[in-house]
Amino acid sequence: MYKYETIIYWSESDQAYLAEIPELPGCMAHGGSYETALANSQAAIHLWLDTAAEFGDPIPQPKGRRLMYA
Repeated sequence: MYKYETIIYWSESDQAYLAEIPELPGCMAHGGSYETALANSQAAIHLWLDTAAEFGDPIPQPKGRRLMYA
């Protein structure tokens, strides 16, 4: 399992759970259940990392939880 922060939430307009991986720009997944969205996010991360490596793009190290400031 990859250690990139994953934010999962219900999207009323999509009628699905969406999973965003903030540290990997454009990396998202979805699923009909929370568990499916999480599993799909791992596949999306894998594809994102493979594509970045193929094109020689920088791959960020996982930072874990983001700090939120008010």
